[in-house]
Amino acid sequence: MKIVWMGHGSFRIEIGDQVLLIDPWINGNPMMEGQDSAQVLDGATQILVTHGHFDHTQDIVEVSKKTGAPVSAMFELAQYLFGQGATEGNAFNKGGMLQFGEVEVHMVPASHSSSIAVDGRGVYMGAEIGYVIRGEGKTIYFSGDTTVMADMSWIGEFYKPDIGILSAGGYYTMDMALAGFAAKKYFDFKTVIPCHYRTFPALEQSADKLTAALPGVDVIEPQVLQAIEL
Repeated sequence: MKIVWMGHGSFRIEIGDQVLLIDPWINGNPMMEGQDSAQVLDGATQILVTHGHFDHTQDIVEVSKKTGAPVSAMFELAQYLFGQGATEGNAFNKGGMLQFGEVEVHMVPASHSSSIAVDGRGVYMGAEIGYVIRGEGKTIYFSGDTTVMADMSWIGEFYKPDIGILSAGGYYTMDMALAGFAAKKYFDFKTVIPCHYRTFPALEQSADKLTAALPGVDVIEPQVLQAIEL
């Protein structure tokens, strides 16, 4: 398995026979400036979206057209993106599971908000969500943008993820201390990868507090376009 960070909340996950792009944000992403985006989009088989904010959806239609990869997301958001020209994948909902070849993708709750600016006003795009991804004998919990929530209890107990990709920058999501608290209380991760940080000055710039909160857990600070192999 290879996990590649595109900065912010954007990832490429090579798992089983799939190449998943999650919330790919290229244009205007400060962490992708000067980077070769072609390599991170190459071979994409599916695009997953967590919610409607611009830093997660701005490039979805363009990336879908460029790669041919179908888009799957919360029902309302997916329908909107299909209407804008994205290749149709699945407009599903919390509790739903998709089978992509050797890989399972489960939609789970998050606690955030979700909208897209249409004609100058924010339009609701259905609930914000996260994903549980299973393949190669491993289970990833991709939190999406969220704060700590009680739903993490059953997500951890039912799916038993060993890898956590957690929003942890603060201001818009939980910060490193809260992410560490959630990981320790609700999960038994072997590996944790923070995200949604370092992008803007308002966000946390280091994962030191997360590492300190999780002794015995491999906390990996990702570097843009450098593959993490697990």
